[in-house]
Amino acid sequence: MKTTKIEWTDKTWNPITGCSKVSSGCLNCYAEIMSKRLTAMGVDKYKHGFKLTLHDSCLNEPLRWKRPATIFVCSMSDLFHQDVPNEFIDKIMDVIESTPHHRYQILTKRAENMFEYFQTRAVPENAWIGVTVDVQSSKLRIDYLRKIPATIHFLSCEPLLENLGILNLENIDWVIVGGESGMKARLMKEEWVLSIKKQVEEQGSSFFFKQWGTWGSDGIKRNKKANGKLINGKIHQEMPI
Repeated sequence: MKTTKIEWTDKTWNPITGCSKVSSGCLNCYAEIMSKRLTAMGVDKYKHGFKLTLHDSCLNEPLRWKRPATIFVCSMSDLFHQDVPNEFIDKIMDVIESTPHHRYQILTKRAENMFEYFQTRAVPENAWIGVTVDVQSSKLRIDYLRKIPATIHFLSCEPLLENLGILNLENIDWVIVGGESGMKARLMKEEWVLSIKKQVEEQGSSFFFKQWGTWGSDGIKRNKKANGKLINGKIHQEMPI
């Protein structure tokens, strides 16, 4: 059963909450905004706001989910934040390995930390690993990613903040693209999206367009629902398998 509005996953699992800004894509962080709302609502898990917090009590949640699901790990944090101990990451990986009926999506902006972690550990077969690539300077993360042996490697180009130029998608299976949402959202241009789409198709990866966000393909700012998720009148939401 789908329990999240994130189009490319079924569920979210957050044994870690809170984070800190590490790149331009973090400026209008949706997780930080959501954490503030949950704190104001009195949700105990978010009593520390957006301060990095480990939740041992949440580690076993996937064990109770009997129906196979695609699960986004740490949607409200970054699993490879420098303040997360390797021992805690090990516990998360143990849960992933003990629930082979699920598949897990792990996304980070800290590619070098993820690379270092997996130098001494194997990636679980049911884990997909990815990095965020929102501006040209963040393309360095792709090189760390492709060197890690995993079933699926993916990129999240969301929020896409500039033309990424030429992309080397060797060993990259899936590319997600999306525009930023919210009052302070930054513009995503249609030509940037089409450039990525063309390269993904030429290099044999799968392309998933999530949304235009606050700015439409025509460069007009409006409600993100009104802007939709169509490219040239079609939905493009491929999965890697």
